[in-house]
Amino acid sequence: MRGGPGDAERRERWGRLFEELDTNKDGRLDVHELRQGLARMGGGSPDRGAQQGISPEGDADSDGGLDLEEFILYLQEREQRLLLLFHSLDRNQDGHIDVSEIQQSFRALGISISLEQAEKILHSMDRDDTMTIDWQEWRDHFLLHSLENVEDVLYFWKHSTVLDIGECLTVPDEFSEQEKLTGTWWKQLVAGAMAGAVSRTGTAPLDRLKVFMQVHASKTNRLNILGGLRSMIQEGGVRSLWRGNGINVLKIAPESAIKFMAYEQIKRAIWGQQETLHVQERFVAGSLAGATAQTIIYPMEVLKTRLTLRRTGQYKGLLDCAWRILEREGPRAFYRGYLPNVLGIIPYAGIDLAVYETLKNRWLQRYSHDSADPGILVLLACGTISSTCGQIASYPLALVRTRMQAQASIEGAPQLSMLGLLRHILSQEGVRGLYRGIAPNFMKVIPAVSISYVVYENMKQALGVTSRSTGRS
Repeated sequence: MRGGPGDAERRERWGRLFEELDTNKDGRLDVHELRQGLARMGGGSPDRGAQQGISPEGDADSDGGLDLEEFILYLQEREQRLLLLFHSLDRNQDGHIDVSEIQQSFRALGISISLEQAEKILHSMDRDDTMTIDWQEWRDHFLLHSLENVEDVLYFWKHSTVLDIGECLTVPDEFSEQEKLTGTWWKQLVAGAMAGAVSRTGTAPLDRLKVFMQVHASKTNRLNILGGLRSMIQEGGVRSLWRGNGINVLKIAPESAIKFMAYEQIKRAIWGQQETLHVQERFVAGSLAGATAQTIIYPMEVLKTRLTLRRTGQYKGLLDCAWRILEREGPRAFYRGYLPNVLGIIPYAGIDLAVYETLKNRWLQRYSHDSADPGILVLLACGTISSTCGQIASYPLALVRTRMQAQASIEGAPQLSMLGLLRHILSQEGVRGLYRGIAPNFMKVIPAVSISYVVYENMKQALGVTSRSTGRS
């Protein structure tokens, strides 16, 4: 490793940094000035040690700020910690961190990243274009960041969040071995389930309207958004807009848990001796995991559709609905529409994942030359657009699934197979008939994503999960 600069040079460098951060030129640094400085330098929140040093109990002279000497003392301790972290990532101890060492460090925590992802991480710190990170580049990049150990360094680059729009998000979140050992994974799943519950409840009227239009709208009745809402309120009052929401919320937890467990097993089987799962392999693993979860919880999907479409007083509750279906239609009724539902996972998952990765990478290439982190707003926008594209592709199959789930409960409705129903819709209503109800489905995407993200972040904080940069990994 290159020799470090002398004490005089180091103090001079720290003095220049102090002057740059001290915007009001009062000879002291407070948390506000640290935050502003980090924002200008492209960082996040001030390091916990810096915030503690500014607090009354950590401030040497109890004046509510850091003077130059206190700042220098803090940075001396900070550099010592960063040097230890640098050595732990510099596996061959040649004084530089390269792409392979970044991949190895991620893999040691059970996280697989591609060569392209590792190169982006390295490029975010590599100022001299050598495709390696030396001590000076490492130190300058992380000097004020809240990093305490190797896991913190790696999680600084790892993105994970839950965007719940009430549809089947096929590729589950990925957790490291450390997250599994410490129990962080289940806290994030709980936070995601709670976010999904609040999000779905908030957008339940639009979801019920979508199902209502999928089943009842046709070329002859011209049922529109306002007409559908008016019809539902006239029949059962404002509360009727939330019919079916209970079981829609109830199925989040088992579906998420089954999908997560299935994804881990399938990913391990596909992975084999490879270093990482590529986008195509994540698509296959996610699709199979989604199909596994849907196979097990599908009866709840049928019950959700029946309860959503029920008339006032038709069922006493969830168990009464299940019993009547079983009694009148037999066990097979709980898997009506299963085939189009499973087939719909493939275009949804493939397009959702492909569009997301494409948009994210295009943004990084065009607008982000010095960071591997696009930022939460960009990632949320990518996720919303990609999910919408996935829905457009899979929506005809979703409509056919819903009609098959509902047709036995509608008097006079033909009991058709998937292909028979597709032919019937196309002959009677044309291609437009395959997209009945898609307008309220689009209307709920942005509020659902926004509610889900806000609740998810607050739930993570409540459960003690450290909030980090977020997005889909």
